[in-house]
Amino acid sequence: MKKILILVFLTQSSLGFAQVKFDGKSVEKFQKKINTEYADIKTSPLTLADLAIFKSLDFYPINEKFFVTATFVRTEKEKPFGMKTSTERTPSYVKYGEVHFIIEGQPLKLNVYRNMELSKKKEFKEYLFLPFSDLTSGNESYIGGKYIDLKIPKGNSIAIDFNTSYNPYCAYNHKYSCPIVPLENDLNIEIKAGVKKFHD
Repeated sequence: MKKILILVFLTQSSLGFAQVKFDGKSVEKFQKKINTEYADIKTSPLTLADLAIFKSLDFYPINEKFFVTATFVRTEKEKPFGMKTSTERTPSYVKYGEVHFIIEGQPLKLNVYRNMELSKKKEFKEYLFLPFSDLTSGNESYIGGKYIDLKIPKGNSIAIDFNTSYNPYCAYNHKYSCPIVPLENDLNIEIKAGVKKFHD
């Protein structure tokens, strides 16, 4: 019954809101930007050995199927918690909402989070954190899952482009401390989009 209600809600929301159109050029811009960042010793998370031979990250082909306009459900009265990371660090996050969407006819849900410390800074005031893993994790893509950067939506729909999903810095260098994808954000579907794994 719950799945049926979500499907109805998703269908209504897709009809009731102006769709943000898929833009392949913006994905190309994202890929160019991240490659430029990773090639620069001042901003790269790569080890010096990897940086010396770095040419480009490996991306899935850009695919409009993995751009979705999701229903955004704000979750009220959530308590901040210490998110687990690849180290002993536990930064404070709060579950800010849920996103409901459909890919290949399958209704899916992910939680989106807000970093309590970052949200105090003006430039990150509207920032939302979407970590996820899927059936490609540990195979074609990084075993620890991937991240997507979002902004707090004005209404109850939000555009999510999995083509812009990227690896945690820990995928490239063990010196970093990276949030671990919560179990509730593990998708039972292959998301063949965004950055692939860096090393075999």
